[in-house]
Amino acid sequence: MRRLLTALLACIGIIATALVAASPAYATVFQTYGSGVNVRADAYLSSPVVTTLPGPTSVDVDCQKEGDLVSNSDGSSRWWAHVPALGGYVTVVYVAIPEDKLPGVPECDDPEPPGEDVTLADVQAMFGSRIVNPSIVQTGLPSLNQAMRDANINTPYRKAAFLATLVHESRLEYNIREIGDTRPYGGRGFIQLTGDFNYGPAGQYFGIDLLGNPDLAMSLQWSAPIARWYWTVARNINPYADALDMGRVNAAIGYPAGTEDQRRCDSFKNAIRYFTGSVPSGIICTRPAPLAGDTSQLTRTQFDTLAKNGGGLG
Repeated sequence: MRRLLTALLACIGIIATALVAASPAYATVFQTYGSGVNVRADAYLSSPVVTTLPGPTSVDVDCQKEGDLVSNSDGSSRWWAHVPALGGYVTVVYVAIPEDKLPGVPECDDPEPPGEDVTLADVQAMFGSRIVNPSIVQTGLPSLNQAMRDANINTPYRKAAFLATLVHESRLEYNIREIGDTRPYGGRGFIQLTGDFNYGPAGQYFGIDLLGNPDLAMSLQWSAPIARWYWTVARNINPYADALDMGRVNAAIGYPAGTEDQRRCDSFKNAIRYFTGSVPSGIICTRPAPLAGDTSQLTRTQFDTLAKNGGGLG
C-alpha cells in the first residue's frame, strides 16, 4: 500500500523531495497515509497521544529516532519521525516511502542524560529554592538513589514524577517531620508517611515496628525505603508517570485536589525539562472527578478501581 502510494505521489509531484523547497530549512516533507494515525509525545506506544491525523497529511520532519516496533499490513518499522509543528512523533510505518527508515533524515540528537544517580546539583537545578537544606538533602541522596533503583524509577518521566512529589512532600529531606503535626502517625520522612493505616503495613513489609516507633520513618535507614514502598506497594505509581499523568500521581499520594496539584505539576515539568531538554506535550495536571477527594485511606485495589473509572490510562 505505502509503496503504491509513493509511486502515485511521485506522479503528481507531491512526494517529499518535491516539497522541500516550500518547507522550513531544517525540515523535509513527507506524506503520511491512512486515517487515524496518532502523533505521540515520544517514540513509544505508551507515550501520550498529542493529536491524531484524520487522513493523509504532509508533515515536516526534522529528525527521526528509534523506538517501539509498529507493524501493519505493509511492513514494520522501529523508526519514528519527529514533527516539530505537531509536537511529537509519527511512526514511519505510516509514512509513504518504500523504506522502513526515512531517507536523508538525520537521527535525533537526544540530550545527554544526567548520570544514573541523582546528585545535589541535579535537584537544585530542577527545583531551585525548594531545596532549603542542601546538606541534609546531600546526606539522604545515596539511600534515595538506591530506593529509586529498587522501585524501577529509572526513566526521565518516572524520576521527574518521584522527585517532584518528594520535593513538595519533604523538600527532599529524609528526616523532616510535618511542621505543627503532633499526631502520633503524622507526616514523616521523604514521602511524609501519614496514618496508622500506612505505618502499620509499611512496618509489616519491612519487619520493623513503625507503630511502636514511628520516628523510624524519618531515619536515614528507613525514610527512602518507605518512600519506595509507598510508590510501588501501597500504590502503583510508575504507570501514571509513564503516561505523563501527574493528576493521578498527585491523587495517589493522598491529598484532596486543589492548587497544590498545579504546583506539583509545574515541578514535574521542570524536572522533565532538566532530564530531557524539553517538556513533552500531553502532560495531564488535573485529576478525574472520582479522584478529587482525599484518597489517602483507600487500599491499593480501591484506588486502582477509582483511577480506572476516572478514565484509566488509555
